[in-house]
Amino acid sequence: MTIDAVRPTRRNGETIALGTTAAGGPVSGHRSYALKIDHLSKRYGRTTVLDDLNFVVQPGRVTGFLGPNGAGKSTAMKILLGLAAADRGEATIGGLRYRDLPDPARTVGVVLEPNAFHPGRSGRNHLLVLADAADIPTGRVDEMLELVGIAAAAHKHVGTYSLGMRQRLGLAAALLGEPQVLVLDEPGNGLDPQGILTLRTLLRAHAANGGTVFVSSHLLDEVEHLADDLVVVNEGRLVRTGSLRDLQQAATLIRTDSPEVVRDLVVSAGGTARLMGGDRVVVRGMSIDDIGERAFDAGVVLHELSPGAGSLEELFLAWTSETPPLDPASVEREVGAS
Repeated sequence: MTIDAVRPTRRNGETIALGTTAAGGPVSGHRSYALKIDHLSKRYGRTTVLDDLNFVVQPGRVTGFLGPNGAGKSTAMKILLGLAAADRGEATIGGLRYRDLPDPARTVGVVLEPNAFHPGRSGRNHLLVLADAADIPTGRVDEMLELVGIAAAAHKHVGTYSLGMRQRLGLAAALLGEPQVLVLDEPGNGLDPQGILTLRTLLRAHAANGGTVFVSSHLLDEVEHLADDLVVVNEGRLVRTGSLRDLQQAATLIRTDSPEVVRDLVVSAGGTARLMGGDRVVVRGMSIDDIGERAFDAGVVLHELSPGAGSLEELFLAWTSETPPLDPASVEREVGAS
């Protein structure tokens, strides 16, 4: 697989993605599209699914969309794609709602459901139908089947496909129109290690060529290898957003024989703390100097006090179980600056 990673440039204030990839990323002269989730709220009956959700997904980067089951990720993606209506707020792609895009099939590639295929059709036939509907050359179908690694099964009925093969077919469908934007809901489910590597390579190449990649996943180890930025939601509200590197470095790992005492000290000072088992505590919202001084004043012995603590899994558990939702006003300032 050959990947030509070329940095995007700007022309008359508009981001232009130069170059192309085997993944069908943006070609020369195509726009790049930011995704804006603007104060979205959504209720189903008495259940609040989204509560003033607010963030921006930037082009040229892979953004991981994380949250526990029921956090509202799929609903937010469906509103972005015009498959559900918000009660309040708006979701736009390059400043337009999905239904207002002049050529949505060539602008946004989508993976939402691995079973969204007729079991009696072949994989190739399914892509041919999509290509015909969007006026895409049929030669593109075979290119995509080869790219995602299911060319040998192209003429088999989709009903005989494994989950991983259906995921590969879904990715081929998403890439069919050479879109600038990819919106993918759990695209790694059911993939074997080689499939995960292929997916990662395709998405990284797409972003490197100026494309926008927005992907939800519960595979936190893979997100840690894949994502440039994170958006983390819990109970329909935003709890963290920013670059993965910055978010990982914003935590501090403490090892002490008195973890509960340290937790109480941190919480009383306005920080957040999560007991990680044994003698470990992950702290956020306080500087290392402040933590050390407060522990010294309290007579607590620390065996370790180090920045950039914890795997993404550890941080995710802390963000979604003990961290209060992010103040929407702080995100408004960030969105307004973008």
